[in-house]
Amino acid sequence: METLHLPRKERIMMRRCNEQDYAAIMEIINDAAQAYKGVIPEDRWHEPYMPQEQLQQEIASGVCFWGFEENGRLTGVMGTQDKEDVTLIRHAYVRTNLRNRGTGSLLLKYLETMTQKQILIGTWADAVWAVTFYEKNGYRLVSPEEKNRLLKKYWHIPDRQIATSVVLVGRPK
Repeated sequence: METLHLPRKERIMMRRCNEQDYAAIMEIINDAAQAYKGVIPEDRWHEPYMPQEQLQQEIASGVCFWGFEENGRLTGVMGTQDKEDVTLIRHAYVRTNLRNRGTGSLLLKYLETMTQKQILIGTWADAVWAVTFYEKNGYRLVSPEEKNRLLKKYWHIPDRQIATSVVLVGRPK
């Protein structure tokens, strides 16, 4: 009798992150953010890219982190933050060694179903791969004037970061 070997199914889920996930969130963000080193302005780069205090401040300001979990391990994270009439996508990162497998797109699509509001995404202008990712997922860049207005209205970032960032907008689902 022959034994049939079937591939094991991976357990995949998207879920809201909790306090027990903070170390994994920082690990994912700081790992994936290495791609920005040497790309974003030097005066905006720091090690670690997201220290624990900043993560706590982001959560205290209303950023809710969601995770893509495979076999019990977080492999990607994205934050959402409701601001008046829009939802911001914040801190979208996938572990470096697990990129380009659709994790980011699946997580983004999942988060899109959770809001009826206009979705805005801010990222570094020189992070071409990030801009391309969002464009492939149906987002479009706004004009420089609109970017400045949106960043000043919905984000709390320094002028230097505003000058070196872009904003993408997606239609409500």
